[in-house]
Amino acid sequence: MARRPAQTGTQAPVVDPAAVRSRRRFARRQWARRWLAWKYVVAVVLLIALLVGALWLVFFSSYLSVKGVEVDGVRQLRAAQVRAAAGVPEGKSLAELDLDRIRSRVEAMAGVRSADVSRQWPDQVLITVQEREAIAVVDLGGQLRGMDAEGVVFKDYAKAPGNLPRVQATGQIGSEALRESALVVAALPTGLAARVDHVQVETVDEITLVLRDGREVVWGSSDQSEEKGRVLADLLGQKAQHYDVSVPGQPTTR
Repeated sequence: MARRPAQTGTQAPVVDPAAVRSRRRFARRQWARRWLAWKYVVAVVLLIALLVGALWLVFFSSYLSVKGVEVDGVRQLRAAQVRAAAGVPEGKSLAELDLDRIRSRVEAMAGVRSADVSRQWPDQVLITVQEREAIAVVDLGGQLRGMDAEGVVFKDYAKAPGNLPRVQATGQIGSEALRESALVVAALPTGLAARVDHVQVETVDEITLVLRDGREVVWGSSDQSEEKGRVLADLLGQKAQHYDVSVPGQPTTR
């Protein structure tokens, strides 16, 4: 009978595929749990880094500091005048500018009706100006001043412009009376305004128009000015020297 050859060495252990798969699944679960815990830490660290970087860029970096001021909307004023009045500090962080304070300084200018100030990233400031427009010339103690539709006097004239009606005060009048006269002039139709030589103001309720041909129009206050203008336009076709439209529903002539 033949003998089996003798076995030498240690026999290799049998690997169980199911056990291997189980260990791999366990390792993946362990890694997933560790990553779940760490990913929030990484996210927080990245968020803090981004916030710190953004704060540095906005408030401390010269990249977002003021390098210029653009002025828009000026025709009578000069852009340099507006920049000087605005007082925007160049080199200051754009984010730290007090836009309301800058706007207030610009609106304090006599020739400015309103202003808007905005940031133009990354390094500019935009000032948009609405200028006052003269609708009449006021003779105040021998000094000719331009007056806008709100009754604000804001500029000087050496000689009254021929295309603007004059407002003459028969005595010492206040700002309210000037405002009333401005409302009257602003409400006049274009064709009628060109025929007005000057406006006489005694009180807020006693306003008279003197036409270029010498005829007079008793206007009263600024109430119903648009209706008064339409009534007067019809009345001027009648031959008269004196017109009264202070009560537009009952005008008179003589």
